[in-house]
Amino acid sequence: MAVDVVMPQMGESVIEGTVAKWLVQEGERVEEGQPLLEISTDKVDTEIPSPASAVVAQILAREGETVPVGARLAVLEETAGSAPTVAEQAASTKAPAAVAVTAGPTDEFESAVGASPAQRAEPEAPTGRPAISAPAVEPSAVGQEHRRLSPVVMKMAAEHNIDLAQIVGTGIGGRVTKRDLLNYLESRQGAAPRSRPKQPSAADRVPEVASAVISPLSRRPTPTPGAPMLYTAPVYQPREADIIEPFSRRRKIIAEHMVYSKTHAPHVGIVALVDLTRLARFRDAHKEVFQAREGFSLTFLPMVATAAIRALKEFPRMNASVVGDSLVIRREINLGVAVDSEEGLIVPVIRSADQKSLLGIAREIEAMRRKTVEKRLTADDLADGSFTISNPGREGNLFGFAIINQPQVGILRMGELRKQPAVIERDGEDAIAIRTVMHLTCSYDHRVVDGVLGNRFLYRVARLLEAADFEL
Repeated sequence: MAVDVVMPQMGESVIEGTVAKWLVQEGERVEEGQPLLEISTDKVDTEIPSPASAVVAQILAREGETVPVGARLAVLEETAGSAPTVAEQAASTKAPAAVAVTAGPTDEFESAVGASPAQRAEPEAPTGRPAISAPAVEPSAVGQEHRRLSPVVMKMAAEHNIDLAQIVGTGIGGRVTKRDLLNYLESRQGAAPRSRPKQPSAADRVPEVASAVISPLSRRPTPTPGAPMLYTAPVYQPREADIIEPFSRRRKIIAEHMVYSKTHAPHVGIVALVDLTRLARFRDAHKEVFQAREGFSLTFLPMVATAAIRALKEFPRMNASVVGDSLVIRREINLGVAVDSEEGLIVPVIRSADQKSLLGIAREIEAMRRKTVEKRLTADDLADGSFTISNPGREGNLFGFAIINQPQVGILRMGELRKQPAVIERDGEDAIAIRTVMHLTCSYDHRVVDGVLGNRFLYRVARLLEAADFEL
């Protein structure tokens, strides 16, 4: 009896996943619950277990292929008798040959996925430089991979009567993403859609890159509305002993998210110098008992988070999202806390954070930290945040301005905690004292948050921290 292995729903906001790595081969016998493959989504990476004890009869989705939720990944065959061994399966079924693709050092690492047959021919490696090899791609699958679409994109295209061939895809292998479609809809209001440009070959790009390196200002954007840009940014030519690290899927998503946020939301950054002397004394008075009782350290992060939550309740327009031409003020405060992991920056979310005490917030942050270290985060752990706090660490971090986590409208960033002399008032007289201070910054979306609101919000967070009115 055949059993299908399908792409599971790994979170309410996840509609597709990419096959990162197969852990089994066709013809291999697997047991129920045994990991079959690794799936990568825009939120988390996870392993897909076998739904039954059977033989892997057919693998349908290749490594690197992005498929929608519910799509078939493989077929298992439950047999009544003994299962064929891998060697027997290999002897009876010969795998089709794959076409090796080698890209030059100036090519994108996934350029082979939409290339023509002529472009897929293996070029000669430059003298003295190692060739950079891309993964093998079956010729019959190139066109499908190049234009693979998600259900959301297909639905939007049908609703707006859009020919997707008119849109230049920025997703993996040239796939048209939801963002590409939204950008196209915005541009169509003022100009007619342009046809998809021909993908240049590696040979075509060599003189273009060379001229850009020699004279980066020799090509200027044309002033003609709707005409293609002639300027090509300079591209560094890798040299011998350089280390080339292709972007992982997670890094590509982070890069796209950051660029999207900076180009769509006009960022305004503001900074406050906060006197945390009282808060430092509060922490010193409780940290030993807290450590013994809870099993982890009491840090300033949950205190800053608690102050931010209180301020968000007073200024609800900071706890909002931009949806089209509207501002949606969120009912729940779902606080995201940026965490650095081995695979890049992720933002676990504390749901209904306004319903939790300082102790509850501290426990939630510690639980998310452990799940991150142990790689147990799910897509739902990272979804539906309404405001974010970033704490990049204490070393060399006086202050900085974080990029807004879309579709939110603000983000708070902690700076370095340090002691410094400050002027204070004592008995009606100015005096100099040593105080514990921190620079706290806020980046906000100036489309919907004006300076007065942004300043009042940050001022309120600072005053709450300086008052140190907390309980554990």
